[in-house]
Amino acid sequence: MTSVVRPTAAGSPAPDEDRPAGVRIGELSRRVGVSAELLRAWERRYQLLQPARSPTGYRLYSTQDEHRVRAMLDQLDRGLSAAEAARVACRRGPTDDAYPVAARDDDDSDAARRHYRALRNALDAYDESGAQLVFDRMLRELSLITVLRDIVMPYLAELGERWEHGTIDVAQEHFASNLLRGRLAGLALGWGQGVGPRAVIACPDGELHDLSLMVFGIALNRSGWRVTFLGNSTPLSDLHSAVRHLKPQVVVLAATSPSFFDAVADQLRDLAKQVPLVLAGTGATSQIVAATGLTALRGDPVTEALGLRVPAQPHAAGAGS
Repeated sequence: MTSVVRPTAAGSPAPDEDRPAGVRIGELSRRVGVSAELLRAWERRYQLLQPARSPTGYRLYSTQDEHRVRAMLDQLDRGLSAAEAARVACRRGPTDDAYPVAARDDDDSDAARRHYRALRNALDAYDESGAQLVFDRMLRELSLITVLRDIVMPYLAELGERWEHGTIDVAQEHFASNLLRGRLAGLALGWGQGVGPRAVIACPDGELHDLSLMVFGIALNRSGWRVTFLGNSTPLSDLHSAVRHLKPQVVVLAATSPSFFDAVADQLRDLAKQVPLVLAGTGATSQIVAATGLTALRGDPVTEALGLRVPAQPHAAGAGS
């Protein structure tokens, strides 16, 4: 990396890296790989950057500003929200080698299994305080992505299977689902804010199961998207209205049964003419994909969310994309 140099008072050049303030926001953006618009948003919202003023009034950013941005990016990769990541980055000293947060055992499958069992036991026992403590501990010891992908999603799948097989009753299923919904809602706070592309996510009319979609939205937000969550049983006519108002870059519809998509196949094709449309969930079968000409997300919600990209143009979600 080539340093920008200016003469010192004695007349000899000195690199800006050695000065308390040195580069303008465009150069900082180039160095850290973050858009200038997002850097300004982080400066305004979280006071992440502390620029000095040049004699002509330009903001000049120091190496410490660059360090804080890189620290924030690291924390975002670990699964923290933007606000949490900024707090950690601002606390980090200029010579710290480690970040002042609990270790993240992303590769520790034993830890994930241990938390999974503890969460299941607490929820089976209607132990609300115990389940809340387990969830808090999971977020301290594991990354958010690991919690969602390796604990929450497998638990929701098992919960549904146990209910279908009659090994738990409706009261137990409702207790566990409602507690997890509350925790997911807390993690989703602010997911519609920011400067990233917008995704509208919903379940079609009649589909009542939207917890997996909430998980998808949280992971999508952590990868830079703004999320508008319409929830369960959303009529396609109302979704058309939301699309006209919000002008999102993509719409994701999730359902547990293909019948929910089959019932609105013509409307899905019409919607796909307005905005890139992707189907998700176990209801997005190959038959539904063939019938509608749309594409489907077939992996787990967290992995699919982290890999979702902005379609190049409307109708990019159609057949052959």
